[in-house]
Amino acid sequence: MERKAVHLAMTEQATGYDGADMRRGACPTLAAPMQTGDGLLVRLRPVRPGFALPEIVALAKAARRFGNGILEVTARGNLQIRGLTFETVSSLTAAIADAEIRITEGVAIETPPLAGIDPTEFADPLTLAAELRAAITAHRPALVLAPKLSIIIDGGGRLHMGETSADIRLRAVGVGAALSWLLSLAGTERTAKRVAMLAPDAVIPAVLNVLSELARLGGNVRGRDLDAEMLARSIGSGTIFDEVAFPDAAPLATGVHGCGSRGPVLGLGLAFGQTDAESLIALVAELERLGADEIRLAPGHALLVPGLKGEEIAQAQAHALAFGFRISPDDPGNHIAVCAGTGPAVRRFSTRRLLQGCSSTRHRTCSMGPCPCIFPAVPRAVQNLRPRH
Repeated sequence: MERKAVHLAMTEQATGYDGADMRRGACPTLAAPMQTGDGLLVRLRPVRPGFALPEIVALAKAARRFGNGILEVTARGNLQIRGLTFETVSSLTAAIADAEIRITEGVAIETPPLAGIDPTEFADPLTLAAELRAAITAHRPALVLAPKLSIIIDGGGRLHMGETSADIRLRAVGVGAALSWLLSLAGTERTAKRVAMLAPDAVIPAVLNVLSELARLGGNVRGRDLDAEMLARSIGSGTIFDEVAFPDAAPLATGVHGCGSRGPVLGLGLAFGQTDAESLIALVAELERLGADEIRLAPGHALLVPGLKGEEIAQAQAHALAFGFRISPDDPGNHIAVCAGTGPAVRRFSTRRLLQGCSSTRHRTCSMGPCPCIFPAVPRAVQNLRPRH
């Protein structure tokens, strides 16, 4: 009886109140928001690669109405809305449904942000991602998996996801003239354990095999906990994959990227990973006026805007800069992450205001004067800032 009481107390502490999740390893969703210092947080992943501009506007207005107006793009390229309450989460969910915005639930299946439009990608991963998502949903018995478990399906291309870690990785490679998918576990492209080289029709059965093993071992087991050699034997890959070269590092999403006949794609970084609803709505209005119709979320806290031409790119960059977005891959602020939120837990000082003027993290100089003059006055957590990729 005493043990049960302790267990309940620990569970109550971990989940906050009324079911909000504060456990390490939890993944905030509309169905299970996460309690933070400035209210509840939800993370949204669109079903297709990006959002239509009216969808972005609808989300920004909902974030302003039902949250604190802060929107974030995470390091993995997901959208977060902050400052919600238990009463407003349901209103946000209804607003998303009313706007007919399709959000994915369940296992995170991630593809490169330019998937389907990048002429340098080896294969379009979107069809495989949709088929795998459907297969996981249809699997019986249902697969109970770790909340933050992630699968990357990487068709290659300019903004590939080789440096993003995942529990399960699938990378398109060429074996002779044929397309194959390299299956790896737990890590980035360089650190993950390679398991098998798969023909296209063998990919989904192999991944379901891995997911079934994860579910069998328990709902919190991750890819790093699996025996890669045992899985390689069970899947049976007759192709030697050790000679497959690692891809070159992908550039930052911030900047301008060529997409062949589709024209350039504009990458915009979010200052410290965040923007506010008003700035985002104003930016979207200018992008729509210039001819854009879509925004894609990108790893590294960035937005990608296809569909603009040369002069329009320059105009869009000027507007983005005015609204607080980053436009250059050389901006040192691309590598700074700060404490998020606006609530009481983060009101001791404004990390955003402190670092907004910084022009060089290497030399610690900023528009307020030499940074060493102000660094002794701020907490050690800020003094020890390191670039984050």
